[in-house]
Amino acid sequence: MDIDAPVPMVHKPFVPQNIATILCCNCGVPIDGTSAAGALCYDCVKLTVDISEGVQREATLHTCRDCERWLQPPAHWITAAPESRELLALCLRKLRGLAKVRIIDAGFIWTEPHSRRVKVKITIQQEVFEGTILQQTFEVEYVVAYHQCPDCAKSFTANTWRAVVQVRQKVPHKRTFLYLEQLILKHSAHKDTINIREVKDGLDFFYSQRNHAEKFVDFLTSVAPVRTKKSQELISMDIHTSTKSYKFSFSVELVPICKDDLVALPIKLAKQTGNIAPLTICYRIGTSINLIDPSTLQTADVSTPLYWRSPFVSLADVQELVEFVVMDIEIIGKAKGRFLPAEATVARASDLGVNDITYFTRTHLGGVLHAGDSVMGYHITGTNFNNPQFEALEQSNVYSSSIPDVILVKKFYARRKKNRSRKWQLKRMNKDEGEMLPKKQDQERMERDFEMFLRDVEEDTELRGTVALYKARQEKKEKDRMEGLETASVAETEETDGDELPVIDMEELLDEFNELDMEDEQ
Repeated sequence: MDIDAPVPMVHKPFVPQNIATILCCNCGVPIDGTSAAGALCYDCVKLTVDISEGVQREATLHTCRDCERWLQPPAHWITAAPESRELLALCLRKLRGLAKVRIIDAGFIWTEPHSRRVKVKITIQQEVFEGTILQQTFEVEYVVAYHQCPDCAKSFTANTWRAVVQVRQKVPHKRTFLYLEQLILKHSAHKDTINIREVKDGLDFFYSQRNHAEKFVDFLTSVAPVRTKKSQELISMDIHTSTKSYKFSFSVELVPICKDDLVALPIKLAKQTGNIAPLTICYRIGTSINLIDPSTLQTADVSTPLYWRSPFVSLADVQELVEFVVMDIEIIGKAKGRFLPAEATVARASDLGVNDITYFTRTHLGGVLHAGDSVMGYHITGTNFNNPQFEALEQSNVYSSSIPDVILVKKFYARRKKNRSRKWQLKRMNKDEGEMLPKKQDQERMERDFEMFLRDVEEDTELRGTVALYKARQEKKEKDRMEGLETASVAETEETDGDELPVIDMEELLDEFNELDMEDEQ
């Protein structure tokens, strides 16, 4: 027999199997008696069996209206956005009886925000009889109740803090503090504080835990030249278990040197920092003090440990700046970064039309100054400085002859006030002013310092890159203008008849502006 020969296939006729058919005991529909459970069809099983019978249909959710966190029993508070996965998980955990069934799907049903109701649609499955799985969908309604969390309760109660960070700077203005405030807001370094109190020469940050205060101190150390000191006070002690309770205080002192200050370095320190000329200008405050010699454009960085080993104060601050008018200016060298050396002839603005006294000086502002511009500077000649470092310079045989008559600091833009507003704004921290409200003259000084800081942000590109700027809200400005109120969210803009003011591009501004724990600039 040939192996490859085709073999005929014999087709057997299909014989249907006999199925035991019975009638449903309720509706009389024929069903398979071998797989029917309880002699009921599937439709009758759905009508007679409720697999969600042991699951709650109503529950209560507790939220804190201050921090907007939700209570997860027994005593844990979680952060969850509306209709988020975290809130849905919390809603499902609140229901009793879901452990006996299988959850297939769950989702939120839209409700009015002011109704204080949350509705969830849940789909579950369960095996009701052997081989019969039933699926059912139902709704659960939650009532949102307000309940203050312990952290917020402590923040509204006096003397409940465990750690305080006391930030101080002994200077006559608040420009450095305003810059430090913007750094704190940009990095959200204050998120764990329970209260912020404004005191003389600084701010107090209160915390409920010691590690939160230590984290904030580490942040300040990383962004500013500071000196820290720690102390603790024993509150209570259990003699049976030797358990002690302390309150911790962290003193943080900023260097009393600010941007645009005139600084007379000790001669020994000037030789240690690159042999720079002792009479310098502070052009930036970062993790160290950045100084520049306007005559030679030599820069030096005084680190924080080096400063506190031999501390010194500024010779003059921005409140003592004098307006000068540039009569003539000539570039004398190559640019070094954003500085360009130049020789300028200037005269005091108050002397124009009175006398012909002019001053010749070297400056680092050759890139921005032109003949006829106004510039702010320090008038060294005829000024008495009660400063031991400056007296040492005058008595020195090396440096006494190099003291200039005038030191120029920054270009001055002659502004005149208008009722128009800036297109940008800054966030401000909500601070507790304490029991004593600031006096009228103190309030005017604070507004003047803040306006000066806003002008620095406009004029200094490097400073503007380290802070977060936001677009101003047009609706609020129009409303305040119609009501005749002073616009608190946007500072006044001023225009000049001559040179155009520095303008911030809209591309540099952020759209998001969170109003939960901030207030607008003033």
